[in-house]
Amino acid sequence: MKKGLKFIGVLGLASVLFYACDQKSTENQTATATESAAGSGDYKIAYVYTDSVINKYDYFIKKSEELTEKGKKFEGDLQSRARGFEQEVSNFQQSGGNMTPNQQRAKQEELMKKEQNLVTYRDNLMQELSVDEANLYNEVYEKVQTYLKGYAEAEGLDLVLSYTRGGSVWYGKESLDVTKSVIDGLNKEYGQAPADTAK
Repeated sequence: MKKGLKFIGVLGLASVLFYACDQKSTENQTATATESAAGSGDYKIAYVYTDSVINKYDYFIKKSEELTEKGKKFEGDLQSRARGFEQEVSNFQQSGGNMTPNQQRAKQEELMKKEQNLVTYRDNLMQELSVDEANLYNEVYEKVQTYLKGYAEAEGLDLVLSYTRGGSVWYGKESLDVTKSVIDGLNKEYGQAPADTAK
């Protein structure tokens, strides 16, 4: 019985040692693989000033202007409706004394409903503009990302970083800055796009 327990104990110890050795061997292989991947060659890295790329991209400039015009139209329409409502309130205040209490109550309820409709209309316009702006940024980021993929392949770059104030990149050599080249390429590509694609 004691011999059996001893044998089981020796087997257990052997398996623990074997597992520990195997684990260490796996860790060494992983470390070696990582070192060889990192040391297999120099990576070619560049960066772009993200704000500059977006703000100087002709497509973004054009679409932003269209969005601003839409906002001005909405604002003009809203102001026109607000003036009409204010005039109606002013007329009621002047002529309300000539109405019966029931007529006054009915008119007040009507004006309250119109005011609520005006507020809802304003909120809907603001939400529409907000959605349009978010869609524009998404579209521009997609276009820039697609362009950068092709640009990186053409230039033999392994990595293109986004350089923004307060971002994760604190310093980069000026020779790695490809912002102007990317802006020029994006604008050239946009200028050559057919009219229906540019819309």
